[in-house]
Amino acid sequence: MLTLVPTPIGNIGDISLRAIDALRSADTLLCEDTRVTKKLIHILKERYNTEFKEKQKFIALHSHNEQSFVEKLSPSFFEQNIVYVSDAGMPGVSDPGQALVAYCLEHDISYDVLPGANAVLTAFVASGFCETKMLFLGFLDHKGSSRSEGLQRALHSGYTTVLYESPHRLEKLLLEIAKEAPEREIFLCKELSKKYQRYLRGTAAEIVVKLDGNFRGEWVVVIQAANEQNSSAVSENDILALDLPKKVQAKLISKITGENTKEIYQRLM
Repeated sequence: MLTLVPTPIGNIGDISLRAIDALRSADTLLCEDTRVTKKLIHILKERYNTEFKEKQKFIALHSHNEQSFVEKLSPSFFEQNIVYVSDAGMPGVSDPGQALVAYCLEHDISYDVLPGANAVLTAFVASGFCETKMLFLGFLDHKGSSRSEGLQRALHSGYTTVLYESPHRLEKLLLEIAKEAPEREIFLCKELSKKYQRYLRGTAAEIVVKLDGNFRGEWVVVIQAANEQNSSAVSENDILALDLPKKVQAKLISKITGENTKEIYQRLM
C-alpha cells in the first residue's frame, strides 16, 4: 500500500509515533529530496534508537518528475510498503503527493495519509485573526497579470487568506499589499517550531519597517479577511441581467471574481 507521511516543519520532536513506524517499516521511500529524508532517518536512529528495515530503497519524487513518474507506474509497484515524504510538512500541500493518491484511487490501491505538522494551519491559528474560514493559495505567481489577480483574490476573498512566500519576493509582496490595502492587518511567521521562530503582526508597511531589510527565510503570510461586502454590492447575476455584450460582461465579472476574462467569456457563450 501507499502511506503519505508528514514530517516535522522544524522541530524533530513534532514527528509522530505513527510516522516513525511508517518510515521504519517502509520497503521503498519516495522522497521530495532523498538527502533530506536520509538525514531525518539518521536523526531518528541516533536520537530515538529506531531500527529501520534493512536495504530500504530511496527514490526521488518531486514537482519536476512527479507526472512522468506516475505515468510509468504499474499497480504491482504497490505490492510492497511504499511511503511518500516531502521535505517538511504535509505531502500534497504545495508539495507533490496528490498525483500518487489519484493513481491509487484510479487503480483501487490501498493508501493512507497520516496527520501531522503543517505550516498553513500553524500560521492560521498563530495569527489570532478570529475567523473560522480560511483560504489557502500557496505561492502567488511571480509576475504579470496572474500575480495581480492572485493578490486581488487574496485581499478580497472574504476569508482569512494564507500564502507562502520566498525571501526573494517577500518585500515585493508587502509593498503590493501596502499599496492595495494599506489599513489591512497581516501576520507573518518564519522558522515555525525552530529555535529562531518569529511572529510579526501589523499593516504591511509596519512590517516592512520592522524587518528592516532582513527577509531571509521561508515565510507564511496570513491576510486578515476584508470586511464583508455591502449587501448592495454588484454580483455576477446583476451583471448578467444588464443588456451588455458578452465580452463586456466577462470583463466586469472578472473584476469582481478574479477569474480569467477569456474563461468567463467562453462560459457565458
